[in-house]
Amino acid sequence: MVSIIDKGLLLFCTVWAGLLIALNYTLGIESSMIKGMDSRWQQCAALFLVYCSAFVIPYGFAVVFRRHLIAATPLFWLLLLIAPALFAVKASAVNPLENQIDGVWGSYWTIVTTLPFKLLVVLVPLIVLQRWFPEQPGFWGLTLCNVRWRPYGLMLLMMVPLIAYAGTQPDFLAAYPRLKQIAFIAPHTEHFGWFQLLYEVSYGIDFVTIELFFRGFLIFAFARYAGPAAILPMAVFYCSVHFGKPLLECISSFFGGLILGVVAYQTRSIAGGLAVHLGIAWMMEVSAYAGNVRSG
Repeated sequence: MVSIIDKGLLLFCTVWAGLLIALNYTLGIESSMIKGMDSRWQQCAALFLVYCSAFVIPYGFAVVFRRHLIAATPLFWLLLLIAPALFAVKASAVNPLENQIDGVWGSYWTIVTTLPFKLLVVLVPLIVLQRWFPEQPGFWGLTLCNVRWRPYGLMLLMMVPLIAYAGTQPDFLAAYPRLKQIAFIAPHTEHFGWFQLLYEVSYGIDFVTIELFFRGFLIFAFARYAGPAAILPMAVFYCSVHFGKPLLECISSFFGGLILGVVAYQTRSIAGGLAVHLGIAWMMEVSAYAGNVRSG
């Protein structure tokens, strides 16, 4: 991995990600300031600025101080703004079903359809952008070519003790399992398990969106201009979308994004990374459920 990463850009991105994390968790930028805004448009604009700081500034550093890494063109600069704008829209988009169906089941179906809807918000622009990049593999790396599954299985095994430890931490248990969002329907059905399963499938769809955008679009589109250097700004950007998560999860997301980015770049596929991401997400659900059971 180290051989394809520029050391100067790695140092800058690591320090920059650390500074952004410190500012966010000290000032409550995502959890208080942005979530406390009155309108979705304000939230979208604020998220765009946060994502720009995470994504555009590392590229700006590379253009100025690591000039040999970047072949900047007008399309490159346009994409540099499109990327954070698209994800800010995704993060702040409102499900069309929200407040359209009354009662408990209206709330349930709104929750279950929100993440698939957000996939569409990202998917449609990526379909359009694909025409500009005919050389990218499959659909933004969504291909099984060159995938060897054993390394991904080892990655998941390495994560087991970390996830088990996380399941003992109060801030982790406060955020997970995500499944507790639909606990309110339990008294209203005899088939709660099936509705839980449907929720977990919906939850998993969000990771399809994440991998297509971060390890697909942000790697294979920007690799045309930056080669493997595209991995590092992506990792900082990926870290910034975790600012509302527990601190340990946010910190680890930078390194996780870096590893998955290298794997996607070298294999020209996001399939293995998607499998790892889904596996980690669902293991976190299980770990948090077990932790809540232990704590009573």
